[in-house]
Amino acid sequence: MIHRIAKNEIRVRVHRRIRRKLRGTAERPRLAVFRSLAHIYAQIIDDAQGKTLVSASSVDKAHRTNGGNLAAAKAIGKAVAERAKEQGITKVVFDRGGYHYHGRVKALAEAARAAGLEF
Repeated sequence: MIHRIAKNEIRVRVHRRIRRKLRGTAERPRLAVFRSLAHIYAQIIDDAQGKTLVSASSVDKAHRTNGGNLAAAKAIGKAVAERAKEQGITKVVFDRGGYHYHGRVKALAEAARAAGLEF
């Protein structure tokens, strides 16, 4: 019998491999993305202090939408970029969380770039 590895287990392995090389600093924090079937979440994290500086998600009251579509991902990308600019953050390191750079993850990243974040 062939043992199949769950997709999420593979994603977590890829994410760990990425995180070995990727660190968020005070000058250039990490923009981390998490997506579930129903929602999408984005956080800007300073790994040196271990603090979340800015966050936005499709669960927030301001953006309560169906997070499982591209429109919601674009809205969250724009929201996290605007909140980051309010905090004085312009440059970040993008952490795709082990997901393929495609679909909702790509839409969030492009919307954040269009709203003024550099990565």
